[in-house]
Amino acid sequence: MAAASTHLVAVAVVLAALVGGAWCGPPKVPPGKNISADCDGKWLEAKATWYGKPTGAGPDDNGGACGYKEVNKAPFNSMGACGNSPIFKDGLGCGSCYEIKCDKPAECSGEPVIVYITDMNYEPIAAYHFDLAGTAFGAMAKKGEEENLRKAGIIDMQFRRVKCKYPADTKIAFHVEKGCNPNYLALLVKYAAGDGDIVGVDIKEKGAKEYQSLKHSWGAIWRMDTPKPIKGPISIRITSEGGKTLEQEDVIPEGWKPDTLYRSKLQF
Repeated sequence: MAAASTHLVAVAVVLAALVGGAWCGPPKVPPGKNISADCDGKWLEAKATWYGKPTGAGPDDNGGACGYKEVNKAPFNSMGACGNSPIFKDGLGCGSCYEIKCDKPAECSGEPVIVYITDMNYEPIAAYHFDLAGTAFGAMAKKGEEENLRKAGIIDMQFRRVKCKYPADTKIAFHVEKGCNPNYLALLVKYAAGDGDIVGVDIKEKGAKEYQSLKHSWGAIWRMDTPKPIKGPISIRITSEGGKTLEQEDVIPEGWKPDTLYRSKLQF
């Protein structure tokens, strides 16, 4: 009798799910907690997929939702990753660094490699999900097994947040975005070591006594709209997720131009 009752209940649940539409839409996954910059060293579980060309950097234009370009070149070297919401953090996670590794399938080396958050994904696969550039996904494999690992598709992986490290001559750079004009300034912040991600950007124009805060626009881009022309040279102050600040006077010169990269002397 108990078995029959169980069977009837199961049928009722299935029918209710079908009638109520519970099976429609994307699968539900538990929300992941935002990954912070404290780098406590703990390995967490995630799912890994890959996109783009098998040995590429991800997007066809070598860019991504952070606004970076040429992620196929140094210092990213095609080791970019799309992070899902608790990793990408609506763009505030751009530039953060992670060690990733996998133990299964057999093609996995189990050795950690470092990837950089350069793009986003919102696929409801797991609480934590890295959609990796083909090169980065293959880097988790044993030597010679990269292509076979990519054929596995979705795999289990482990990850942990780490401090970003760049060559000594790599300094933080500010790209003045296309479309900027004297009344609109949008800055893309690139190559921050340490926490890797920036949570605050302030500027001080020529002759000004105080800094003004830029608004987070999207990805790693910060902007300001103003009725008065923005005059250079422009000093910049940036704040990392961990609360560290750096400041450089006149990093963007007088007569600055759109679609131009200005390199600083700054690095965390």
